[in-house]
Amino acid sequence: QVQLVESGGGVVQAGGSLRLSCAAAGIIIGINAMGWYRQAPGRQRELVAVITSSGTTTYADSVKGRFTISRDNAKNTVYLQMNSLKPEDTTVYYCTANVVSRDYRGMDYWGKGTLVTVSS
Repeated sequence: QVQLVESGGGVVQAGGSLRLSCAAAGIIIGINAMGWYRQAPGRQRELVAVITSSGTTTYADSVKGRFTISRDNAKNTVYLQMNSLKPEDTTVYYCTANVVSRDYRGMDYWGKGTLVTVSS
């Protein structure tokens, strides 16, 4: 099985920055896309940013200009640089990856989530 290991969450003051990392481990042939979602209590999980294997990126409108997603294909790792953080960004962030393996052309995997807290 594929596992996603997240790091970088924590507490930061408004206007500050955090960098989230997520590394995929396992028997991996390729990764079609990696990204980040977030989910606040009582709300649906929403896309924050995603990057494909070709480098195409997509961002939620609420984070455009503040967050940057990047990927290191050699390390099967995705990063989310979060700048100009706002209290509204406070929530749990989840890493996801669509992974190509021996058995699947594309299977979605999820990390356990990491908490980001932005204080005012």
